[in-house]
Amino acid sequence: MRRTLITALALSTLSTAALAAGITESRQTAASRAARAGETEFRALYKELIEINTTLSVGSCTKASEAMAARLKAAGFPDSEVKIIQPAERPQDGNLVAWIAGTDPKLKPVMLLAHIDVVEANREDWERDPFKLVEEDGFFYARGASDDKAMAAIFTDSMVRFKKDGYKPKRGLKLVLTCGEESPNVFNGVKHLIENHRELVDAAFALNEGGGGRYDAKSGEYRFNAVLAAEKLYQDYTLTALNKGGHSSRPTPDNAIYQLVHALGKIEKHSFPIEFNDTTRGYFTKFGKIEGGDKGADMIAAATTNDAAAIERLRKDPSMNAILHTNCVATQLAGGHAPNALPQRATANVNCRIFPGHSPEKIRDELAAVIGDPGVKVELQSPPETPGAPPPLSKEIMGPIEALSKDMFPGVAVIPTMAAGATDCRFFTPAGIPCYGVSGLFGDGATSGAHGLNERIRVQSLMEGREFLYRLTKTYGGGK
Repeated sequence: MRRTLITALALSTLSTAALAAGITESRQTAASRAARAGETEFRALYKELIEINTTLSVGSCTKASEAMAARLKAAGFPDSEVKIIQPAERPQDGNLVAWIAGTDPKLKPVMLLAHIDVVEANREDWERDPFKLVEEDGFFYARGASDDKAMAAIFTDSMVRFKKDGYKPKRGLKLVLTCGEESPNVFNGVKHLIENHRELVDAAFALNEGGGGRYDAKSGEYRFNAVLAAEKLYQDYTLTALNKGGHSSRPTPDNAIYQLVHALGKIEKHSFPIEFNDTTRGYFTKFGKIEGGDKGADMIAAATTNDAAAIERLRKDPSMNAILHTNCVATQLAGGHAPNALPQRATANVNCRIFPGHSPEKIRDELAAVIGDPGVKVELQSPPETPGAPPPLSKEIMGPIEALSKDMFPGVAVIPTMAAGATDCRFFTPAGIPCYGVSGLFGDGATSGAHGLNERIRVQSLMEGREFLYRLTKTYGGGK
């Protein structure tokens, strides 16, 4: 396993970056050296993308797409190979598609997928301005620093350099930067592209967020490099209790707020059945061997024998519990119309992350049964998504990932994983475009701040991920 290494901060110190990636200068390949070239330009691109506000409330994905399109065109992409697509009614939600054609027209291209919209961020809550890129103590801080402008910047940078270098892949490469991943109930760029511009996004398979590596924050030791092969289905449910109300001086037994609270209490106590699929069994078994100790033994026992005691101990870890079964949790609450009146309506949002294989309708019915009160209506908040089977982890997909991981991160295992959350893969895979989360970006699993305060990514990890994805894309593309 690797020793703790000093973060590569100086742009010119390429040997330090090589050591950080676990590669001695004598072992560097031409492709590796090429991948680390142009870091000054990459940093400028990353900074520009980060500092364009792309939140739903006041931001503009179109502005970000235009900025990345300008960089692609400056590198030599003709207008005919760079498209910005958005619905007429949503002019700020622009999606960017750009491509390099392959020399073998029989081969479908590889899609490089990343979303450029970000979660809301209030300046008064952050230690730093969330829309100004700050480098501090070996980390980049900003909203979107990791989720998902890191991969968006890496993929755009790779396409720029491919074009400048005159690279001619055998299998075409297709860059797809999308808007709306963080707010799919309002608008989702992937759904829009699939439904209205399928020919622009058609591909053999897609590389996306959701995978990545894990390192130990204390020792710096690299634990594993994960490939996202499955993910839970996202679904919101609205719980509603209605009442005739009345004057607050004359309370009645049937109070809408109390009725709703009792229903939420039952959901809080309910546990959906423990489940495993091929991906999660592989994850628990392989990571269990890496983790070692009592926890590692519990992971292996849970995956191989369904050991109830081991599973119960693992459930105390939120990250483990998140991929052991379907989870539903109350996230929003509203009720009443006046402080001196009995409530006529009380509502709550219950957010569910559904284990693959179950429909949103089935989970709705189970929630209603758990509540057991016909006076509390459980409704799908939006049209349910279509669940898809996890894409196969074939040799064609895994071989290049494993070979490159062995070269860049010696001794670090590649393991399959299932996302507790959801990515845009949940739209592409059911549409017939297998989608995999793979990045080579290593984090500690606890302090990225994605969706939260003070989001950050380690500088070393960003530069390693840049090299990893550049080389991986070239491997899939073939050619020269």
